[in-house]
Amino acid sequence: MNELLTIMTSRELFLIALGTTIYIVLFIVTVQNSRRKILSLQERLDRARAMQEQYDIEGGKQKIAELESLIKKMGDENSMLRLELEEKKLALDYNNKVAIIENEKRQQAETVIFSSDVYHRIQESLNAGKRLTYQDWGELTSLLNSIYTGFTEKLYSLYPMSEQELHVSLLIKIHLQPRDIASLTAHSKESVATTRSRLYSKVFGRKGSSKEWDDFILTL
Repeated sequence: MNELLTIMTSRELFLIALGTTIYIVLFIVTVQNSRRKILSLQERLDRARAMQEQYDIEGGKQKIAELESLIKKMGDENSMLRLELEEKKLALDYNNKVAIIENEKRQQAETVIFSSDVYHRIQESLNAGKRLTYQDWGELTSLLNSIYTGFTEKLYSLYPMSEQELHVSLLIKIHLQPRDIASLTAHSKESVATTRSRLYSKVFGRKGSSKEWDDFILTL
């Protein structure tokens, strides 16, 4: 009888130990998975913010003017500080010129898009109430990647998009209206709006409007 009780007690202890071990392992795995998800979201946010950053040209001009005024007032006094200020002015001037060139490139890029064959075919498809063909999607993707270097690569680095999500983003980039995007992708306008707001939430980790996703796409 005592032996039977000892065996049962040993089994219970074993089961308790096994259950505790499994619980601890599951807890550790859950914590690690949560940590990986948080880190992954933070990485996406950092990439998205880096892509979204735009240089303030007017603000740069104002800072340059302030530095020029300060340098003039200094005269020949404190030559080391004067050199440091002149170095900052040159850096700001360079950044401003690069930003101006980037703006001009964007304007020219839109001209190239709107005069392209694939854009004209897209307009024809809209007028005829047709969806885009596989070839049309391929040409549009190639065109945008050639103009905005690595455009689709940037999108996939932020979130593993479905075909529908990518198509919606491509059409946003060429300034199409939601109703036109819905027509070309054979989805309702409400579905397209949901896709856009969902993408914003996935990338930025918080709720956002469909327009906020549009604005983000147009900055890439």
